[in-house]
Amino acid sequence: MGILDGKVGLVMGVANDRSIAWAMSDALYAEGAELAFTHLPGQSSERRVRRLTDPRGAKLVMPCDVQRDEDIGRVFGAVGEMYSRLDFLIHSVAFAPPHELRNPYVDMSRKGWHLAMDISAYSLVAAARAARPLMTRGGAIVTISYYGGEKVIPGYNVMGVCKAALEHSVRYLAGDLGPEGIRVNCISAGPMRTLSSAGIAEFDTMHDHFARKAPLRRNVEFGELGGAGVYLLSEQSDGITGETLHVDCGFSIVGL
Repeated sequence: MGILDGKVGLVMGVANDRSIAWAMSDALYAEGAELAFTHLPGQSSERRVRRLTDPRGAKLVMPCDVQRDEDIGRVFGAVGEMYSRLDFLIHSVAFAPPHELRNPYVDMSRKGWHLAMDISAYSLVAAARAARPLMTRGGAIVTISYYGGEKVIPGYNVMGVCKAALEHSVRYLAGDLGPEGIRVNCISAGPMRTLSSAGIAEFDTMHDHFARKAPLRRNVEFGELGGAGVYLLSEQSDGITGETLHVDCGFSIVGL
């Protein structure tokens, strides 16, 4: 028996087996959850995600372009049709044009800024709004951030600004949805080697620096992020909303 037996969740943002969203999914499966998934439009993205989800018996795996409200509506409509409800949502979606991410923030183009903010921050708002009618018995939403949303991290540039907006969106969404029993929280993870991190120019330096400075003298592991996700999405954290939980081996208490 797992602490999430009988619970239904939607995971947005699995890219491959080295993504934070998959680490959380793996932990949720171990606790008995039933999961649906979205993936980026395109056959290659679908293949990568289905290699992970098909062996777990996932019944619903759908493409979703989070810039399109009709895509988001279609996904949540399918979840409602199949399960009639949604108990939790994982939002692990972020993007900035690679050439913009490599540039200093002062050189960010208006078009690139809007694109990065739309996908990385507004998509949480759109997904929460679509999830709301399905969370008739309350629910939990978790998104993923990074310390670059609080402090200037070399090389993180516009994505740090997006994460700052994301984290404050968590607070406002928690305020809006709390009266309906829907909790909204954020995990601020240490630097992880993922598909997204490959686009950050100084990631290796950042990764090594965190391990040297963090009180635990190492970087966080995927399984630890999975455990934190289970905590925030289960009844164990029923009194917690609007929070950013740092799962970074203590780096955030030390600073740069």
